[in-house]
Amino acid sequence: MEEERVKENKINDISSNVLDDLLLFDKWRLGEVVINNPSIKNYVSLKSVIVPHTCGRHKGKDKSKENIVERLINKVMRTEKNTGKKIKAYNIVKKSFEIINERTGKNPVQVLIDAIGNAGPREETVHLKYAGLAVPKSVDTSPQRRVDEALMFITKGASSSSFKNKKTIEDCLASEIIAAAKYDIKCYSISKKEEKERVAKAAR
Repeated sequence: MEEERVKENKINDISSNVLDDLLLFDKWRLGEVVINNPSIKNYVSLKSVIVPHTCGRHKGKDKSKENIVERLINKVMRTEKNTGKKIKAYNIVKKSFEIINERTGKNPVQVLIDAIGNAGPREETVHLKYAGLAVPKSVDTSPQRRVDEALMFITKGASSSSFKNKKTIEDCLASEIIAAAKYDIKCYSISKKEEKERVAKAAR
């Protein structure tokens, strides 16, 4: 029994070492990325992969187990031009990560994580009915929803800024992620977050 346990431990150590050596897009190491925002730490997966594509394995289940880069790719697909085009969305994110690395000199996944932490709204409003009247009420946003909305704001901002513009979608996505990571109030994602929180504050 003890020999079997020793063998299992060795196999687990080898497999963990192999996973740690995997580089995203064969360039970026996910093991060195630090999540500074404690509220989203359990809802952002940084599992080491080369190609962020799980073929919908987590659909309808726990999406927090899905790699955060794949979730970004899926959000990029949610436009009329990219719907269902996974390879196209994959290449957009890959090229934008290369642009982020050129501009900042940092691991682009780290910049993305910082952007998600900054762009996710902490509170928003719901409408409750009292005697037939819809009254807005401020509520705290769940961590999972914070991540979802941050990704949505980032991709929407990139899509809107690239529309009728000479800049490519890859360049616009990189600019949006970098601006959100720096908490630039002028960028789309941070302005939408501030707007939601401002409305929620008024409804307290």
